[in-house]
Amino acid sequence: MVAPIVIVGTGLAGYSLAKELRKLDATVPIVMISRDSGDFYSKPMLSNALCAKKSAASLVLKSSVAMEEELRAQILTHTLVVKIELQARCLHLEGGRIQFYSTLVLAMGADPIRPVMAGNGGDSVLSVNDLDDFSLFEKSLAELDARNTSRNVLILGAGLIGCEFANDLLARGFNPTVVDVEDRMLARLLPSQASRRLQTRLETAGVVFRFKAAAVSVNRAADGLAVELSDGTAMRCDLILSAIGLKPRLGLAAQAGLAVHRGIITDEKLMTSEPGVFAIGDCAEVGRSVLPFVMPIMFQCRALAATLTGTPTAVKYPAMPVTVKTPACPTVICPPPVRAEGAWDVHETEDGLEALFSDSTSPDRVLGFAIQDKSISKRQQMAARVAT
Repeated sequence: MVAPIVIVGTGLAGYSLAKELRKLDATVPIVMISRDSGDFYSKPMLSNALCAKKSAASLVLKSSVAMEEELRAQILTHTLVVKIELQARCLHLEGGRIQFYSTLVLAMGADPIRPVMAGNGGDSVLSVNDLDDFSLFEKSLAELDARNTSRNVLILGAGLIGCEFANDLLARGFNPTVVDVEDRMLARLLPSQASRRLQTRLETAGVVFRFKAAAVSVNRAADGLAVELSDGTAMRCDLILSAIGLKPRLGLAAQAGLAVHRGIITDEKLMTSEPGVFAIGDCAEVGRSVLPFVMPIMFQCRALAATLTGTPTAVKYPAMPVTVKTPACPTVICPPPVRAEGAWDVHETEDGLEALFSDSTSPDRVLGFAIQDKSISKRQQMAARVAT
């Protein structure tokens, strides 16, 4: 019996790869291993599900059973991989089962970074990184509704996810306060003028921002949660949502001896330091970058599917704009490379904002852009200007 291609993970990366493989090969055996139910859903919808009046259950697009049928694959749900044995080309699963593979693809995703805080309320801090997380978050909000409290939600982190959840919570009548150690929102992605424009719109809509501060302690109180910030101030809230970032799941790979850094290190063909083992998605470090966005994952999956079906293909990225789901101020960002050296050129009017990030050594070379409000109609035009 031919050992299958085994994909560890049934998130966007895992399922997208399986779909791309089936486009190219209808018969290759595929086994997918999921730590949860394996149901297929759109992860980007998690941060604007409240505005769309979506519940955790309604976010499910297809069950794991339906995905098995569609992909003609075996999907092992609620199954943990405890060890990768590279020499034997097998996985040790929880409960003692062994799963052999011909090719192994690690698409395990990332875990939310957990804030370290003093006090007795640290275990009450929530994060939303998957459907189960969102279900718990949804339940917690419903409990606040039932208690008829002041409905104050503290969000830790003013990055993409924190800003999107802040805007989304407004749609349900909650009062979000966003705390971040930076001096402005989306500081690593936007020029200051765009940050200010987005902040002003969200503040007008009802969001409160506290910058240059972090939550250092949280304690349960009679009227909710008492939080102390690093700037010496205190505040009270009913719920805390952490959105301070993600950390790729590296434990299995590192234990097996695969090269890891910020993610599981791969070459341009997504192969790890071990031939026959590949990594994609939020857990992969490709070209010294971890790109936790939808579009890079799609390009990785197409390239890897070609490689695994006999056509070695390096992943190449075009300009990949990201839509920030903040209806209060429509924003699209095409971030420059992390280590890029350059400067923003910003043009702002009442109707919109356009910003280009140009290479410091070659000013005509555009490395990224940001657009807001009516200017988002120029998304494709701006993307065409970005050097790839």
